[in-house]
Amino acid sequence: MKKVKRINVMMRYINNRAHFTISEIMREFNISRSTAIRDIREIEAMGMPLVAEVGRDGGYFVMNNSVLPTVRFTDNEIKALFIAFMATRNQQLPYLKSRQSLAEKLLGLISENQQEDLVLLNQILLFEGTNPNNPDLLELSDLPHPMLEKLIQTLLLDSYLLITINEEKGIRSYPIYLLHLYREKSIWLIEGFDLKEEKKQIFPADNLTNVEPYPVSKRASRKNILEKISKQEEVINIVLELGPQAIAQFKKYHPLKVSISYTNPYQTTAVLKTFINVNNSEELTEMTNWLLFLGGDIKVREMPEEILEGLQERLSLFCP
Repeated sequence: MKKVKRINVMMRYINNRAHFTISEIMREFNISRSTAIRDIREIEAMGMPLVAEVGRDGGYFVMNNSVLPTVRFTDNEIKALFIAFMATRNQQLPYLKSRQSLAEKLLGLISENQQEDLVLLNQILLFEGTNPNNPDLLELSDLPHPMLEKLIQTLLLDSYLLITINEEKGIRSYPIYLLHLYREKSIWLIEGFDLKEEKKQIFPADNLTNVEPYPVSKRASRKNILEKISKQEEVINIVLELGPQAIAQFKKYHPLKVSISYTNPYQTTAVLKTFINVNNSEELTEMTNWLLFLGGDIKVREMPEEILEGLQERLSLFCP
């Protein structure tokens, strides 16, 4: 976050609290102690009347807490928040165990007319994971994997992790540098650089049994890790031209790491380039199924023989 934006957000953060400490500012904005102190001094210089409290647990408070106006939402902003909130119901997302209290607070911030609009929307709109027989606004629940929040809390502090995974052959630990944590097909996946094997690996978060920081003395530098990853990048072996119908299908669903480049300003044609590991039977099957999902509005520039054979075999079942 750029400094100007951070200062503006920090002013609202401070103004909406009766009391705050340097440590809280450091955690909230992921900045060092010296940066937090500099930012607070700049905010004071801008006219915000901060009063420092002396003592071991001392902090600051804003005199009269009235420098900035109370945050107000427009009707459309309220509806946007509500719809986004409801659409993620039962998606096993972290930090949403307290959905009921969040919904109650949202309702408490708005007028009765706005509340009535949300109740009506709640009756009309149904999303994946919604029980149509009981779409109660406050009947919300999320049950992510119990280790998911611990993983996120740990990686916010440190990307070098020792993760323990429950595999078919038993429990095994992996020292990794975490690259991404992502969700695909309703499953949370950990993409990390294995510091021991020196290669990228993907682990299902559902199989995670423990996570802790990896000892500093055993770490490789981030620069060396990224250099090794760049040398190991897979060579593209699938190149397709997509027409408008295939693009429409692509927008409905596509693997997380597959992207397209539009080839005209109207976004009606595009090129897709990716890599498929033909030695991985599961990956091969998934790619074949997905290409069939895209439909016939594609032209093949480049494709491994294994994929072509799989497509021909699948199509022969429909056109003997």
